[in-house]
Amino acid sequence: MIGSMTPPRPTLIADAAIDLIADTGLRGLTHRAVDEASGLPAGSTSNLARTRAALLELVLTRIVERETADHPVFTEGPPPAVPARDLLAEVGAEALFQALTTGRRLTLARLELALEATRRPELRAVYDRLGARFAELAAVLLARAGSTDPTADARRLIRWCDGLLFNATAGSGHRYVPMPEELRAEVARYLAALLDEKF
Repeated sequence: MIGSMTPPRPTLIADAAIDLIADTGLRGLTHRAVDEASGLPAGSTSNLARTRAALLELVLTRIVERETADHPVFTEGPPPAVPARDLLAEVGAEALFQALTTGRRLTLARLELALEATRRPELRAVYDRLGARFAELAAVLLARAGSTDPTADARRLIRWCDGLLFNATAGSGHRYVPMPEELRAEVARYLAALLDEKF
């Protein structure tokens, strides 16, 4: 019974690697270190992900999986009965707050991987592919909310979210975590700027 509750080996390895990156940065990420951190036999990580590039892809995929696991809108799609702008403000605030609190280590690891992707084209391709699902969902909701250019507005919204995450995690605002109500109000204001004001 206990054995059936143990996460699959790829999950154990990916989660251990995420923790290593959050604690030590990418310089501390080695196959041997992941084996030790996960409590698995030596060679387990290299059997699963033979190269560093494969290990980084495994980690990035797991980060996105964990970031979206608690938000049905990512897996089930947006509920049609909820106004799109309200849903964007609510889901955006929840996701940002989670990323800055319980998911802070995931955010740190993702920021490290984003920087590494600027130097590794193969990781850049994975990062962009996985990130596209966020942009696509945002574009769908923005279109429902009345955006005349949902693809461009989705890019703008994601840029704003990325900036907020960096500021509150690694930038000058790292000592202050905005509360959900504040985040909801900020997202709503930004959506108003995107959808209501004409430039």
